[in-house]
Amino acid sequence: MADARELLDAGERLGPEELRTLQLERLRASLRHAYERVPFYRESFDKAGIRPEDCRSLEDLARFPFTTKADLRENYPFGMFAVPRERIRRLHASSGTTGRPTVVGYTENDLSMWAGMVARSIRAAGGRPGDVVHVAYGYGLFTGGLGAHYGAERLGCTVVPASGGMTARQVQLIQDLEPAVIMVTPSYMLTLLDEFERQGVDPRTTSLRVGIFGAEPWTEQMRREIEERFAIDAVDIYGLSEVVGPGVAQECVETKDGLTVWEDHFYPEVIDPVTGEVLPEGERGELVFTSLTKEAMPIVRYRTRDLTRLLPGTARVFRRMEKISGRSDDLVILRGVNLFPTQIEEIVLRTPGVAPHFQLRLTRTGRMDSLTVRAEARAGTTPEAREAAARSIVTAVKNGIGVSVDVEIVEPESLERSVGKIRRIVDLRPRDTGQG
Repeated sequence: MADARELLDAGERLGPEELRTLQLERLRASLRHAYERVPFYRESFDKAGIRPEDCRSLEDLARFPFTTKADLRENYPFGMFAVPRERIRRLHASSGTTGRPTVVGYTENDLSMWAGMVARSIRAAGGRPGDVVHVAYGYGLFTGGLGAHYGAERLGCTVVPASGGMTARQVQLIQDLEPAVIMVTPSYMLTLLDEFERQGVDPRTTSLRVGIFGAEPWTEQMRREIEERFAIDAVDIYGLSEVVGPGVAQECVETKDGLTVWEDHFYPEVIDPVTGEVLPEGERGELVFTSLTKEAMPIVRYRTRDLTRLLPGTARVFRRMEKISGRSDDLVILRGVNLFPTQIEEIVLRTPGVAPHFQLRLTRTGRMDSLTVRAEARAGTTPEAREAAARSIVTAVKNGIGVSVDVEIVEPESLERSVGKIRRIVDLRPRDTGQG
């Protein structure tokens, strides 16, 4: 990989001690910036009896209080900003599916840093200057589309700003404009796959060589499905608007062994989601991020709700995080058993005769919760094969997860399709009752 190494930027070339020195210097500056400029952080730090100057080592960060999505919503829209509104060059917001959205702002320097991190991510994924990049993340308040767009331009790529939707047109654009890289949610990539096949086009014959997938959890089984049916390298990108957007961490194509966290700008911790205790490297828990270089909206110990673990670096000096296994707020507790949609996805994707499209329906009869897995049959699957697939999924869930579920194998192309983030769980239980 000598040629690839020559492309690394200065941050990626840091040694371990140089990195820790830079992290501590930036962390102390970011804590001061937050404390002096954001009333929420001043009050939060004071209440915890901690001040920025008390951070004398990276380990001291654990003494500082967490920031949650609820904190951001309570300070809607501009209460978390550390610069005058006139210095803000762009606003983004979370989807706001429940309650107020979380609004984030960017100065000119923030936008430049963000573009640099996405450019670094695309390069780590195998993209190169001059490549055509098809961006099928949604544009707008969601950070995915514009984040990918400006990062690809920073790298020196040609951008096709396709956004989401109009799937048949996207397939035509991929054939006509010959992109080397596609940036999209993994579930929408499967929707594109279906459209290629509907049009009678072999997806393996396209110009695509790299797919950069993010914005939702996905499994190794889905990676194999996409790589085999598109003949591309499928790699993971991670980010969230509260921290910056896509480009916080990226899987390197040469290893595909988890996401390298760009630790020179975003400091990661993994905590016990119940106690808040920082866990040792290698233990699975909730991911927490502190920004090191953001001006408009510094974030201190933000609880992402994403579940993963930190591991030593391989392709880069920075630490890696495993693919997100789920979100603590996506957890379904079914008759006392913890279950994540990604666990069902693994089972569905390895079941013969079943397409990689499924939905989980939660219902309640009396005091008992029930879960129905609705999965699509592949075209041409016989009724007998569908029954066998249903039995196989029931058995695999019972043996692998430890809970009984119902399974319906439905007609091909009958389930909701993704044009962005997919909705895996449909909760039909009465709203005035909790999970059982």
